Amino acid sequence: MMEKEAKRIGIAASRRSDEIAALVKKIGGTPIVFSIQGEQILNNETSEHDVFELIDNAFDFVVLTTGIGASTLEEASLRVSRFPEFISKLSSIPLAIRGSKTEKWLKRHSLDAKVVSTDGTMQNLLYSLQSVIGGNSKTVFLQTYNEDDIVLKEKLENLGCNVYMSKPYRYRNPDKETIAKLESNIVEQNLEAVIFTSKTQVKNLFQMASDTALLTEAFNKHVTAVAVGKVTANQLNQYGVSRVVQPANQKMGAMVIELRDYLLKNTN
Repeated sequence: MMEKEAKRIGIAASRRSDEIAALVKKIGGTPIVFSIQGEQILNNETSEHDVFELIDNAFDFVVLTTGIGASTLEEASLRVSRFPEFISKLSSIPLAIRGSKTEKWLKRHSLDAKVVSTDGTMQNLLYSLQSVIGGNSKTVFLQTYNEDDIVLKEKLENLGCNVYMSKPYRYRNPDKETIAKLESNIVEQNLEAVIFTSKTQVKNLFQMASDTALLTEAFNKHVTAVAVGKVTANQLNQYGVSRVVQPANQKMGAMVIELRDYLLKNTN
């Protein structure tokens, strides 16, 4: 338990925010939720078209970047009555994946990946793909969403790939008022820490903030930034946040315990 006065802990997540809040309470903190993930919008018609494209055309590689994306394509294949063909096609093509949720989705369908990002980052996945592709022209089915989609496509094209981009879902920008409230609470040091569970939350905060320099300074000097894993931590680093608490085991519970230990060690 955290000593003395309960620490105010901001939570940037939308999904599982109640669960995280309960964990924060267990360590003696006061959770305050600022949901800045943005609303998830499923592109059903696009997903169905992507399923047809995948099944009916030849691909040398399928790149799956999120578990949500893989699941959305699966649901689309069921709607158009082509699920067996969808799974059969994935089993016949080398798969490249990132993320624990994507890996779990593959296991549920007895699928194996040829290339896996060892640290969960897209950079590592692209590096591993580069050695496999080896400069040869490949046709790639890339599942992504509206974050970094163009950058990922261009990087694969720079490796000599022809890329079909599948975007089964996207995120709508979060409420500006919520962003402003979180920003002011950070800059005014009304929070002891802020928990981020995705790089999308980090990007939304910094891209929509009124003063990113003050935000970065507040994180580096006063308010502890907490990341669920390496991908989220890397995004914070990219915005100049050097002081980031993250667990070795990329789980919600481990993250909150890591935060508790950090605060006990570094605050009076």
